[in-house]
Amino acid sequence: MKSHRPTARKSSTVSIAALTILVFLLAGCGEEEQKREYAVPGTLCGTTVDRDDLAPFLPAGRKITVKERSYSGSKGCQVIVDDKLIMTTTQMWMEEGTTTALFAARQSFDTPDKSTENGRFVYSGFEAFGKTRGCVDTRYKQELYTVVQAEGSRHRDAEAMKHLILAFTGEIEKSAECTAGAES
Repeated sequence: MKSHRPTARKSSTVSIAALTILVFLLAGCGEEEQKREYAVPGTLCGTTVDRDDLAPFLPAGRKITVKERSYSGSKGCQVIVDDKLIMTTTQMWMEEGTTTALFAARQSFDTPDKSTENGRFVYSGFEAFGKTRGCVDTRYKQELYTVVQAEGSRHRDAEAMKHLILAFTGEIEKSAECTAGAES
């Protein structure tokens, strides 16, 4: 009987070790790292964006679609990866003198807790709001505001979002949309 006991223990130990390895291997198969099979766009509905600024918020996937979604008083853009809405950008005309914080409070999914340039931009890890300089509709007394919301992204990075809204707003300030209000 003594000779059977050590064999039984060895067999149990080997079985537990093999089972543990098998569990790790199977778990790894389900979480195989996906890759981005699409090219990160350099424009979003006509607005130039730096691919390096946009890329952190875009997930792995096969196909990216960028769709314009505009309505009265605003121009919107949706970024969809594999049929999932990842990000939206918006340019919206608001009453002159509105603060970015008030604008954000009306549009935000959460409360952005960071700001820069004396409150001209407010942002969090996944959304940001900005007020353009010089984009004024003199006829209707409105100013142009910008929004970037990466609500469908898992990535959360306040500094990256700040950089993205600053660059996005800068491009809007150079656009025909900015000067269109002055021509009204």
